[in-house]
Amino acid sequence: MAERELARLAGILSRANDAYHREDAPILSDAEFDALRQRNAAIEARFPQLVRDDSPSAFLGAAPAEGFGKIRHARRMLSLSNAFTEEDVTDFVAGIRRFLNLGPDRPLALTAEPKIDGLSLSLRYENGRLLHAATRGDGETGEDVTANVRTMAEIPQSLAGAPTILEVRGEVYMSHADFAALNTRQAENGAKIFANPRNAAAGSLRQLDPEITRARPLRFFAYAWGETSAPLADTQSGAIARLRALGFPTNPLFCRCDTVPELLATYAGIEAQRASLGYDIDGVVYKLDDLAYQDRLGLRSTTPRWAIAHKFPAELAWTQLEGIDIQVGRTGALSPVARLKPVTVGGVVVSNATLHNEDYIAGRDSRGTPIREGRDIRVGDWVQVYRAGDVIPKIRDLDPARRPDTAIPWQMPDHCPECGSPAIREPGDSVRRCTGGMICPAQAVERLKHFVSRAAFDIEGLGAKQVESFWRDGWIASPRDIFTLKERFGPGQPRQLKNREGWGEKSAQNLFDAIDEKRRIPLARLIFALGIRHVGETSGGMLATHYGSWDAFRSAMSDAQDSESAAYAELISIDGVGPVMAQSLLTSFQAEAAEIDALAAMLDIQPAEARATDSPVAGKTVVFTGTLERMTRAEAKARAEALGAKVAGSVSAKTDLLIAGPGAGSKAKKAADLGVEVIDEDQWLALIGAS
Repeated sequence: MAERELARLAGILSRANDAYHREDAPILSDAEFDALRQRNAAIEARFPQLVRDDSPSAFLGAAPAEGFGKIRHARRMLSLSNAFTEEDVTDFVAGIRRFLNLGPDRPLALTAEPKIDGLSLSLRYENGRLLHAATRGDGETGEDVTANVRTMAEIPQSLAGAPTILEVRGEVYMSHADFAALNTRQAENGAKIFANPRNAAAGSLRQLDPEITRARPLRFFAYAWGETSAPLADTQSGAIARLRALGFPTNPLFCRCDTVPELLATYAGIEAQRASLGYDIDGVVYKLDDLAYQDRLGLRSTTPRWAIAHKFPAELAWTQLEGIDIQVGRTGALSPVARLKPVTVGGVVVSNATLHNEDYIAGRDSRGTPIREGRDIRVGDWVQVYRAGDVIPKIRDLDPARRPDTAIPWQMPDHCPECGSPAIREPGDSVRRCTGGMICPAQAVERLKHFVSRAAFDIEGLGAKQVESFWRDGWIASPRDIFTLKERFGPGQPRQLKNREGWGEKSAQNLFDAIDEKRRIPLARLIFALGIRHVGETSGGMLATHYGSWDAFRSAMSDAQDSESAAYAELISIDGVGPVMAQSLLTSFQAEAAEIDALAAMLDIQPAEARATDSPVAGKTVVFTGTLERMTRAEAKARAEALGAKVAGSVSAKTDLLIAGPGAGSKAKKAADLGVEVIDEDQWLALIGAS
């Protein structure tokens, strides 16, 4: 169920992400989108071995649109993780204290400010002059909107007293009054009517003609910074004050809080003012005030550990459940989906919702504990739909008083609705899975969709619809068939792509070129693209980093087939790889060796990006054991990886260094038996030059 949920989250949120960032025409509200990402994060936290590269935690924004130049950000523009309850906020602050090993009596200030619902923008100044401006894009590369930004009155063109290099980040937005006036003018001129202020602001900034932008009433709030040649201050609040002194608009509701109750009181106060602010916000952002602490906490793959967005509640609605359908995913998971009488929830028409699995429908969780007071869900029920927490809305509850007399308990099918193969629920698993494998059309198609998804090969022009069409007509049956499309359906062939309905000579050639461009692929992306169960974005990157090259990884997968081999011991010693993921990897490479090797032969697989090489632990495999007294295990691991070390979970012959704190047991003994160097925490900190 978790794997299926993550796959569905990745697919639909990817489309929603493009619609929001590239087309300025969102298909989900901002509140829903962020809440769906929170749902994804919760699943990933529970099942880290299932993390996908194309999940909402893995992508930021969208690729820059055509028509704009591209600017690579000197420092990535990150997203934020989300909190939806007071407990989430309490847990966030408690997590910071645990990471930094700060007791409850140690002061820990945070800042709070409204989360503006607009378009993220990065401004780069050099020697006090605005050099260029870029949208977030995909977090790495954004659209060059410099000419348009120069028309905005609230953004300074020059600065006095600023660092030589300064990247200022903030949000472009439009006030409610300006939005209404703009739409009135648009209607009078027969032009496009914008759905909301965020769309209007994004569309206005992303105009190819700067004069159109000049005529639009865009505003700006600065709230962060990227690269700087000198620190702005020692604290977040000091840095915001510095930006304000330099001439940037900052939000007047920004404040500093010393306790969680103060944060929650600020949240309540801002929420109470929401309707009267005159611009859209969708939550409150909390950030750790001490910048030295921020540095220690560092970053996850796409979000900082020291900040979180406390979102406003999503809306609820009641509607009738008209049916339950079964969808089959690429790993064979059967997932029930509710078909609802369409209802508007927070401005979006909802017609279906996830039902998770058969236990959820029966009114119990994965441990058998009753949920919804044990009430099962039946076709015909009136259900409460919650628009924040899943790829499609989820059902929170039902009204037993309105249940029709004809409603009967629902039964999960024991055969796949797509291919008729038995659907088996293994002990300990929460979902049934089709046993048909690649003979199951749903699994075959979903696997191909996964292969070309954003975080995998991301082939321009080859999306889900094209994959379904090509598979249905027998043009592609496996991933490697994609890379022979030009040979089979290109110029000079009896059947040509250009003659296919919806295609032409130019679009066909563009697809062939896009496929050829993606033959060069980073190792981590390829590992993820293979669609191996339990191997997601994090684990794919982790495996790529550990083995370094495709040849080394492929050789290890062959050698590790023997569970007594050194290669197997090395595989399960990788921090984050357990027996379940290891077995999934080995099973896939054993069953599909010929297919995988044939695919790899068509590709230029790039080695994993090297980490730091100038540290004393770069390239070394280290293991932590026992109790660390001067930093938490999470901080120690993060710091070691930042210095280029590989952190393993167990000691093996390939371990270079064991850092042993008080209470070290079997790992220390094994290290001694293998002749692995053992040092204590103080020696470790001295080795890496940490105070």
